[in-house]
Amino acid sequence: MTSARFRHAVTDVRTRPAAGDEGRPADRSTETTGDGNRGLWARETERMVNRRTFMKAVGAGTAVLAAAPNAGAGQTQIKVGVITNAEGAHLDLYFAALAETPEAASVVLADPSGKAVSEARKRLGKRLTATYDSYEAMLDREQPVLTLVSLEARLAPPAIEAALNAGCHVLAEKPACVRIDDFARLTALAERQQRHLMLALANRLNPEVQAARRLIQEGKIGRIYGLEMHLVADQARLVQPAYRASWYAHKERAGGGHLIWLGIHWIDLAMFLTSAPITEVCALCANVGGQPLDVEDSAAVTFRFDNGTLGTLTSGYYLDKGYHSHLKIWGARGWLQLEKHGGTPLAWYSQDDPKPEVHRLENIKGPSGYSPWVRACVRAAAGAEQPPLTSQESLRALETVFAAYRSAETGQRQTLR
Repeated sequence: MTSARFRHAVTDVRTRPAAGDEGRPADRSTETTGDGNRGLWARETERMVNRRTFMKAVGAGTAVLAAAPNAGAGQTQIKVGVITNAEGAHLDLYFAALAETPEAASVVLADPSGKAVSEARKRLGKRLTATYDSYEAMLDREQPVLTLVSLEARLAPPAIEAALNAGCHVLAEKPACVRIDDFARLTALAERQQRHLMLALANRLNPEVQAARRLIQEGKIGRIYGLEMHLVADQARLVQPAYRASWYAHKERAGGGHLIWLGIHWIDLAMFLTSAPITEVCALCANVGGQPLDVEDSAAVTFRFDNGTLGTLTSGYYLDKGYHSHLKIWGARGWLQLEKHGGTPLAWYSQDDPKPEVHRLENIKGPSGYSPWVRACVRAAAGAEQPPLTSQESLRALETVFAAYRSAETGQRQTLR
């Protein structure tokens, strides 16, 4: 049961200029009020306003980009820039994905440490045409159409800003900030520049996720009532000295722990599958394993979506190895379930089938992971297709995570506008 202080306090979270200590999420609470007993009409009116505001922002951004001159419009192939350093995440996967993307004609790299150069050459071969010590020089001389930014969260905003100001679309490794106000500012800049700003939330394009979304959109499970999720990874990494010294283990460098690094993937999938933004968040975060870290290794989060759906997420480092994952959605006419790691990738049940039974897709064919995601982002930058994730959707995923952190700190439910 929700505690009394969760029931009776609501914090309104809005985007405003950055405030607070450098390197920490800014205090975004503006007012605390009793939840009270609002009438059904008032609650429904607020729900519809929230949905219209969110969908209008997403739709308007897409419409503007579709109508505006695109940096890669009319090009079959484009130049891609990469901005990283010695601690850039998933570089082997990004370089391999770019090597497999026919629309990426050439790649230029900015890495002041120089440590990514050998991996880039190994993966990209002749497609890597230039390397730089400075991303400012790379952006000025090479003028890539899309820039991939893989930096620790604290360092990412200036690089993203420079790429957007240089006229690039941007694919950014998450979380890409340690304060939500910084990413909100970058989102506004991307929209003014009429460029895509896409977080690397690649699970959206996995074949089982795409199939699940089609089932929901076709009405197979009816109106959505609720969902539950967990994404659990290994705790073994937490005892390694190299991990403890890395940016992932320090809040002022990473913004948070498991929730902002891994849990954000399932938060985004929940909104993607339901086509509904999250509007309220309650959370508890803790270091349950007791390792010498200043980020959470465990989070329990509850959500309300703008269509009335309620949901939960368990996000943590609990295992000795590997992953456990689960996402189940119940609707008025059935249910579906995704278990990417170790279970049936997709199962569903619909009362509307002639003979209702549980359907299971054990082997879903199709590319997954970073390769299809990077290619989709490159194609979006080239004007060949819509982005796999909009700037506003990227922002909403991060807003939800930072709202969860604020809820855990204050013991108050957070409202997203």
